[in-house]
Amino acid sequence: MSQYTPMIQQYLSIKAAHQDAFLFFRLGDFYEMFFEDAVKAAQILEITLTSRDGGSKDRIPMCGVPYHSSAGYIKNLVENGHKVAICEQVEDPKQAVGVVKREVIQIITPGTVIDDHLLQDRENNYLVSIEKEGDSYAYVLCDLSTGELKGYTYTGNELSFIQLLFSQGVKEIVGDKDLHDTWKNTVSQTGQASVSIQEENTLEDQFQHLVETLSHPALIRAAGRLFHYLSYTQKRSFQHIKPVEFQQNDKRMKLDAFSKRNLELTESIRAKGKKGSLLWLLDATMTAMGARKLKQWVEEPLFVKETIEKRLQLVENLIGEFFVREEIKEQLKSVYDMERLIAKISYGNASPRDLVQLKRSLVSVPILKEKIKEISGTYAAEIYEKMKDHKSLAQYLDSAIHDEAPINIKEGGIIKKGYNEKLDEYKDASLNGKAWIASLEQQEKSATGIKSLKIGFNKIFGYYIEVTKSNLSQVPDRYERKQTLANAERYVTPELKEKERIILEAEEKISGLEYTLFLEVREYVKEYIPSLQKLATAISELDVIQSFAAISEQYRYVRPTVSENGNVNIIGGRHPVVEKVMDAQEYVPNDICLNRERSMLLITGPNMAGKSTYMRQLALTSVMMQIGCFVPAEEAELPMFDQIFTRIGAADDLVGGQSTFMVEMLETNFALTSATENSLILLDEIGRGTSTYDGMALAQSIIEFIHEKISAKTLFSTHYHELTVLEQSLPSLKNVFVSAVEEKGSLVFLHKVIDGQADKSFGIQVAELAELPQEVISRAKTILQTYENQEKNESLPIQEVSAAKEEEIQESQLSLFTEQSESVRKRDSKELDIIKELKSLNVLEMTPLDAMNTLYKLQKKLR
Repeated sequence: MSQYTPMIQQYLSIKAAHQDAFLFFRLGDFYEMFFEDAVKAAQILEITLTSRDGGSKDRIPMCGVPYHSSAGYIKNLVENGHKVAICEQVEDPKQAVGVVKREVIQIITPGTVIDDHLLQDRENNYLVSIEKEGDSYAYVLCDLSTGELKGYTYTGNELSFIQLLFSQGVKEIVGDKDLHDTWKNTVSQTGQASVSIQEENTLEDQFQHLVETLSHPALIRAAGRLFHYLSYTQKRSFQHIKPVEFQQNDKRMKLDAFSKRNLELTESIRAKGKKGSLLWLLDATMTAMGARKLKQWVEEPLFVKETIEKRLQLVENLIGEFFVREEIKEQLKSVYDMERLIAKISYGNASPRDLVQLKRSLVSVPILKEKIKEISGTYAAEIYEKMKDHKSLAQYLDSAIHDEAPINIKEGGIIKKGYNEKLDEYKDASLNGKAWIASLEQQEKSATGIKSLKIGFNKIFGYYIEVTKSNLSQVPDRYERKQTLANAERYVTPELKEKERIILEAEEKISGLEYTLFLEVREYVKEYIPSLQKLATAISELDVIQSFAAISEQYRYVRPTVSENGNVNIIGGRHPVVEKVMDAQEYVPNDICLNRERSMLLITGPNMAGKSTYMRQLALTSVMMQIGCFVPAEEAELPMFDQIFTRIGAADDLVGGQSTFMVEMLETNFALTSATENSLILLDEIGRGTSTYDGMALAQSIIEFIHEKISAKTLFSTHYHELTVLEQSLPSLKNVFVSAVEEKGSLVFLHKVIDGQADKSFGIQVAELAELPQEVISRAKTILQTYENQEKNESLPIQEVSAAKEEEIQESQLSLFTEQSESVRKRDSKELDIIKELKSLNVLEMTPLDAMNTLYKLQKKLR
């Protein structure tokens, strides 16, 4: 490196240790980048690429961003999956010998960001550390911005595991080199996360207390890897990281990535945004902490009846206490994001304004405690116990920090009067000095007779007396010339210089002392971090429960009953999101009944009639119950499902090179190999991606496998009407269909699910509703008629038979004639029964929908 200047040599030596990051090298008021970093950064950030002399024969590529506005540029790089190493001057340039010493003080990565500008308020930002053992994975999730630490185990194929991590909101994956090399291309192509290497996975003593609850060796190694990576990138202590919470598989409903996507739990499939998801519907939270907690609950429903019942009880109690709930909401509006404020305090980068926000949050706590005390129930009592009010801390912060404190900790104006005696003395000296200068101006105007005389100040020349050139003849001899301007002269006096010295010394001491005192206040608050985190958790849970209560009351949800025998019995059930989007008056509710004798429903009916909605509404209703929320129905009894598997809607995986049908088979395979009798399986149009006979054979085989081998509650929709005969051979399978009628050539959807089977799919009518060209519709009807006629006219090929065989055939035909005669007699009897049923109907008391359904049932009996 001898060809380069000492500064460039310093840059290259630091860059050598951080090859996978953009090195932000501090030079004065700029972060500069050189060589390949500069070329890449200039392109990504769309800034000017320049060059400079670095001692070599060729000029060095260079670009830079201002220090004071670097946050936006860092955000751009990090959001694109890059790392940024912040290299600062770590010695005073005035005292430096040679090149100023510089060190990397932090590496900002997609999974370790903590700056407000780089985070989404209502979402977690997870870093995950992975330890692989055969086909199993142990992994630890960490949100550095909130201090959350969660441990999981997973057994399954690699692709499904990666999808699961994405569904959990992971932004960065940390593993050994083998995992990095295996996963890097797959993960980077999705753009959802980055992959980093950390070989060391031993757990250091300083972190032992965070994993005391873990007994799984691989999980402990995953935690060790995580802490090594955090220490390397953040280069500071982590007082705010909470002890790891091991997420036991038997205490939560398992939802794979496919099911989360298909059910649109946290984002819609089409728009890829929150709107249109279950999370969007349920989110009436008042705080960012509550919003993140709600998202966690939606993604990981409970499988513990006691906890579900506690949440449901508190929701019911809050619905019954409207005024208490409204007061709770009002107080929550004044609570800031305490979890992230605590993290910033621990990190040592909390601003004065952050401490003011913490104080304002704490002021609301006593009122919240009073209100929650008025609510009965075990869960309310638990929340109350966690909510330590921290009155003394709030009073301490109020006495120390100005309410209008600045963000910058070196600007002054932070510490209140009365907090520190010495600081008050300096402030008085400064204030009195400035008052003296203000009065001096009036005295000098009177003494000299110069009415335009003024006393001013700037950082270079200090205080001065300014006189315009037209009045120079009146300037007294005691004035000392200090500066000449185009239209004026500036002077000083011995008295003014003395006051300037006193004022500037006081202000310098004020600034230094305020900075020191603020750091002391921040360090003092650190002692409260564990109890503040418990308080933040309690507030976030209260916020979610009040959100459930508000939504349940607004949309007329009911408290579900947790079934002891595995039965599903929903009366007047609705799809919560669809109901919100459309006019609730137009939504057609449906019943769902599943039990041991009726564990599988085979659903037929036309496209657009509501089969998928019917299936999804059961899954979403189950999720809502298992997170502790009321459900959209008139009555609801539901079991706790250990898993929900869904295959609804068409989707392919272009990046993975998999077709729609392949994705369908993979998702179905995951359900068939993972489900238990306590699971819920939703399969929509399985087999449609291949030929008719292939698809029908697969669909029937899958139905039989679930029925005979798994016995899980299952909804299976299909257009293969031939499968409806399975009701006769599979005792627990029942046919249901979504009703629709054809009226004057037009298709009318009734959206009502009733027992029985559809006799046609109305595919051409649906195409007509989609306004396909009339020529196409007419031709399709003609072709369909041809196919139907061919089917009716098909007969068995004629074969030669012996006389004995012919006699056997005649006897068979006679028997058939007898059976047909009996059938005609029974039909006449059935028609009489239907006429009686018609006479007994009170049409005037029936709704149009009931009338159409009844008419349809009677017509079907006649057929």
